[in-house]
Amino acid sequence: ALGHDPRRVRVGRRRGSIGAQRALGRGPHRAEQLSAAVTTLVERVTRRMRTARRIGRTVTLRLRFDDFSRATRSRTLPRPTAHTATILDATRGLVAGVWPTIAQRGLTLVGVAVSNLENTRFVQLELPFDPAHREAGLDAVLDAVADRYGSRAVMRASLLGHRPGLTVPLLPD
Repeated sequence: ALGHDPRRVRVGRRRGSIGAQRALGRGPHRAEQLSAAVTTLVERVTRRMRTARRIGRTVTLRLRFDDFSRATRSRTLPRPTAHTATILDATRGLVAGVWPTIAQRGLTLVGVAVSNLENTRFVQLELPFDPAHREAGLDAVLDAVADRYGSRAVMRASLLGHRPGLTVPLLPD
């Protein structure tokens, strides 16, 4: 209560997860609205990860229902990544698993986070058998376009006509 803490302040530590969330408001929401919100959040999170030169393994979905109860679901990927399509697929799988509960109880907030972060400087190289490795260049190009012309310059066709919600300025990693 007095603001005294005997523990030492530890500086120089990087954050353990990178995430974003969006309030949806009360009321029923269609699956397309939720899908657009999740896609926007995943794109925001993965772009922040690539900017910070971080990759992660655990994808977490956070939900708040109309009765203000909360639920969290997570999935750990076989290898760390900052690839948008890989993390989006994992997040969509988590949403599909909890969709009956969302349809029954309503949803007011959705959040996506990636944890189990590592630096990209020291990554075990793999043979490129996975097609996701070939698409990593696409993420780099889209990041460069967003840096130069803004985050709404290029977007997925599924997001056309959907509002992105509010964005908050973020502290550097």
